[in-house]
Amino acid sequence: MSKTILVTPGDGVGPEVMAQAIRVIDWLKAHRGLDVTLETALVGGAAMDAEGAAISRETVARAKAADAVLFGSVGGPKWEKLGFDNRPEIAILTLRKELGLFANLRPAMVYDPLVDASTLKPEVVRGLDIMIVRESTGGIYFGEPRGVEILPNGVKRGVNTEVYDTIEIERVALVAFELAQKRDHRVTSVEKANVMESGLLWRETVTALASDYPDIALSHMYADNCAMQLARNPRQFDVIVTGNLFGDILSDLASMLTGSLGMLPSATLGAPDASGKRPSLYEPIHGSAPDIAGQGIANPIAQILSLAMLLRYSLNLEADAKRVEDAVVKALTDGARTRDLGGTLSTAQMGDAIIAALG
Repeated sequence: MSKTILVTPGDGVGPEVMAQAIRVIDWLKAHRGLDVTLETALVGGAAMDAEGAAISRETVARAKAADAVLFGSVGGPKWEKLGFDNRPEIAILTLRKELGLFANLRPAMVYDPLVDASTLKPEVVRGLDIMIVRESTGGIYFGEPRGVEILPNGVKRGVNTEVYDTIEIERVALVAFELAQKRDHRVTSVEKANVMESGLLWRETVTALASDYPDIALSHMYADNCAMQLARNPRQFDVIVTGNLFGDILSDLASMLTGSLGMLPSATLGAPDASGKRPSLYEPIHGSAPDIAGQGIANPIAQILSLAMLLRYSLNLEADAKRVEDAVVKALTDGARTRDLGGTLSTAQMGDAIIAALG
């Protein structure tokens, strides 16, 4: 049965790199029998211009009906004056909430051809393969009370609340344990249990859940120490599971170990329904890069690797996902480089190299 992918090209370089991901889809349809139907929708600034909102209710409904969403980066200076509640990024926040996308998967891998691109020594990062699982619908970004208030003495005070319950912790930790079973069977749970009650509950809950996974080696680490260890000895980690705030910070830190934001994909998953269908969204972690938009020089690899994650986690097509990832590595090994990697290839030329490497 054909699966439906909702494609949202986004803003800035989003449409340019998305076009290369669609070329890979077309190749898989022609040569691997991939049975998917693509639908497109506007999100972000493009949707603000055309529809008056960062994401329309119709687009949300189409995302819910689709088997997966392939999302492009959004935002740019054109829309910065619209205010906090009307920014293009509302699109991704809305989809996370409406689709119940609570587990953000952020891999950080160093490919051998790019080992010298990292700012860390090659012997520190060679072979790096980390998966960070970040809780993405709770914590301090969503907790109540929140806001800015004026105290009786006229002083302003900003309030954000860090809050987690056992259900939120268990469901994201479950994703981490299941991923670890397909990797190196190690999970590091990260919080600040020494100074935060929410961190203490996090540690207790993850520890209790670990009893259901005797094949997984669970360790705990404070968030500040984890940041230090990622810079000192990143290969000690396999799967890291953590809350929204710490996951935001640590995943960006881990991404820079690889040498380029243009290389890194992400997935955000919800809970599967009775039929096994799981709400999911896939996007590159780089921004819309408005400074180079329209020049045809953006690196499309992160968007293409996001597609590979979609093939693996939403369509259960492990062989096709691996084929795409191997094609990226082969293209890099053969010397294909966009400008962010020190090369001269255009976006389309990098797409050409990956398509050629597919077989």
